[in-house]
Order: sequence, then structure tokens, then C-alpha cells
Amino acid sequence: MKITKAVIPAAGFGTRFLPATKAMPKEMLPIIDTPTLQYIVKEAVDSGITDILIIIGKNKKCIEDHFDRSVELEDLLVKGGKSRELKMVRDIADMAHIYYVRQKEMNGSGNAILEAEAFVGNEPFAVMFGDDLIYNESKPCLKQLIDAYETTGKSIVGVQEVPRDEAPKYGIIVPGRTKGRYTEMKGIVEKPSIDELPSTYAGLGRYILKPEIFDIIKRSKPHANGEVYITDAILETIDIDGVYAYDFEGRRYDIGDKEGYLEATVEYALRDEKLREGFVKYLKGLKI
Repeated sequence: MKITKAVIPAAGFGTRFLPATKAMPKEMLPIIDTPTLQYIVKEAVDSGITDILIIIGKNKKCIEDHFDRSVELEDLLVKGGKSRELKMVRDIADMAHIYYVRQKEMNGSGNAILEAEAFVGNEPFAVMFGDDLIYNESKPCLKQLIDAYETTGKSIVGVQEVPRDEAPKYGIIVPGRTKGRYTEMKGIVEKPSIDELPSTYAGLGRYILKPEIFDIIKRSKPHANGEVYITDAILETIDIDGVYAYDFEGRRYDIGDKEGYLEATVEYALRDEKLREGFVKYLKGLKI
């Protein structure tokens, strides 16, 4: 079955970016002039996704406004003869069919995804977490994972190898047989110590899941903090049906981290033909 639906959890508070996120969702923080969430949506659309559900929390109405039409702004741009800007804002509203549901309690990634059950129905679907921005000029990360699902018929976890000293920050896969970029998953360990690393392949915010995941989430036991994580449901899926890790190609930025966010901002600026020359000159002239 062709994958046409994606789910983007975007209900978190973004406390690592306070005070900016006191009034602005972290997903709307811009890389140059484009909200990070728009890059995630574009990746989905470029991968063949037509319907997107964004799971939001309180104070996230500006996300809905951003992907909606703005008649007043469009009228202003028409009167000002700004045809390029007019096309830009209209294209944002026409990117995909975008729907929203509010997660009433912040009780884990598993429960966030459970909010998408009615939207997904009985179809395989993509999950994209907004803290991971992935640049690939030739083939979007999500398209790579969709192709991997169509090849294997199994749920897919997008992974990349991370430095050993950084691996304890991530969910690390327990690898089975590996062939090329495909690895049969034997398990996944959340934030293991360096001495107990089963590998250095980390799950990085991109999944292709089957609809059976919803029943698995429902019977998953909450952790001591009351949260249910998607990794718990993936662990059970490994035992029931099998799951593959796919080592995707692309430059991944952890934009939930301030350093990762700054790296993305600098590198996206350097890729921009209009900004590159002046920005490079500025960087070379820095005396710090």
C-alpha cells in the first residue's frame, strides 16, 4: 500500500529554547527565514506525502496560521506588486492537506502518535519528529525510508551512526543481520551508558510504521514519569513482525539543541546563493 500520510508530533514546550519559546513554538523558530517545521513538511511533500497530521499543544495556533491562507497579507502583496513573495506565501498554504489535533497532556511520544489513529486508519504511515532536520539535495530522508518499507514490507526506523561519546544521548539499536544500509533490529536501548552500547547507530526521528502500532501503544505500560514512548511499541513490534533500521543518507541536524540549531543556520546560509558570498566574507573576517 502506498504511503501518503505523515504524522508530525509538535506539542512539546521547547524548554531548551526559553525564553524564545515562551510565546513561540520551537517548531516555528526559523532557519534563516523559514520555520523549521516548514522544512519538515517540505521533506514529507517531496517524498510523496499528500496528507499530514500535525499534533499540537496549547499556544500553537501560529502553526495553523502559517500553513493557512492569509487574505490580508496576500492583498497587501498584490497591491505592492510583490509577485514573488505572493507566490511564496500561497505555495506554503498549498503544500499539502494539513490537519491538526491537540494532545491534551504531554505524556510521551507514544501517546502523541496515538492521537493519529483516526487520521491514519488502516494504512502504513510516516512519523517525523521536528527536532531532526535532515538535508539531502538528491533524495529526501523520508523517501529513502518509504523505499525501504516498500522493499522489506517491515516497519522502518531511520538511523545514522553517531560519535561514540554522544551515543548515550540517543535510542541506540541492537543490531542483527546487516546488508548494505539495512539492519534487522534485535532491540533498541534508550540512552545506554558508553560501556553498554550495543552499537553506535541511533534512531533519529524518522519512522515508517504499520497501523498495528496503535494497539501496541495502547497496551504499553507507562514509565515511572507517566509517559509512554514510541520505542516501547517498536520493541514489541520487533518481536511480533520484525523491524528494520535503515541507515539513511543526509546531513542531520539536532535542532532541539542550541548548537545543532546554530550549525543548521550557518550551513543553510552557506548553501543559499544570495547569502553565501557576503556571509563567507563576514565569517572569514571574524576576530574572536
